[in-house]
Parts: sequence; C-alpha cells; structure tokens
Amino acid sequence: MQYQYKPKGVCSREIVLDMDGDVIRSVHFIGGCSGNTQGVAALAAGKKASDVIKALDGIRCGAKSTSCPDQLSRALKEALNQK
Repeated sequence: MQYQYKPKGVCSREIVLDMDGDVIRSVHFIGGCSGNTQGVAALAAGKKASDVIKALDGIRCGAKSTSCPDQLSRALKEALNQK
C-alpha cells in the first residue's frame, strides 16, 4: 500500500510511505533536510510501523512543536488507520 501524507509545521512538503501490512517497505520525504530525512527513512525501512511510531512520536525540532521524524510517526498512524 502506498500512502501520501502532507506534513505540517516542518520543512518537508510530503512523506510517501510504501507499506506491506504493518511493515514499512520504504519512506521518501519530499523536501526537508536531505541527510536527516534520508537517515530517518533508511532506519524505518523494514521495521514495524508501531515500533517506528514509538521511537519517533513527540520528537521536536528546535523550538518547533514537531519535527520530520514526528511527522513520520503521524503519517504512519494515519496509514495504519486507513487499513
């Protein structure tokens, strides 16, 4: 299943997920800090969505109330709810 999510409050403009059930096959961020988003995407690939959500939920970027990793956790929650 492919899922597209529009992040809010961060530099990235879109997160594209490819999932097989509750396992993340790939993550692609459009925009954002390239090295950081590539690293987060690589670490998430092959993992259960619930494990990634637990690890990333609530991470902040500086004074912002969210971050690209936190937005990925929100995208995963939405994708799981649409199953």
